[in-house]
Amino acid sequence: MDKYIGLDLGTVTLGIATSDSLGFVHGLETFRFQKEAYSQARNRVHEVVKQTGIKNIVIGLPINMDGSLGWRAESSIKFKDDLLKEDSTLNIELQDERMTSISAHKTLYEMNVSSKKHKETVDRLAACEILDFFLRMKGK
Repeated sequence: MDKYIGLDLGTVTLGIATSDSLGFVHGLETFRFQKEAYSQARNRVHEVVKQTGIKNIVIGLPINMDGSLGWRAESSIKFKDDLLKEDSTLNIELQDERMTSISAHKTLYEMNVSSKKHKETVDRLAACEILDFFLRMKGK
């Protein structure tokens, strides 16, 4: 089974997850960068690609509840396009991420994780949920 990197892109954080050859998803990190300094986030993605050898990437696409694309979705699309300009060998797909952050917060609450730790963990967990959903939908 192909391995993947899952990404949850925010304005100051990038949640990163990976999948293994069995399809299990693992949270890697929440990478923090300067507000809207997406080049820093892209550099971190390229580092993860180099470290893991994984060229398949799934980026969460924050579609509005009515199905329209807002500015955050446009940021994710531009992030994908810029990653591909920097490395055309990447295979990047976008995955609808509606409700993943809410689901991640709910999971952390159910696990009794303190609200302070939520901030440190939620983006990584959201990346896991985006990647896990993508793999289940693709039957991988």
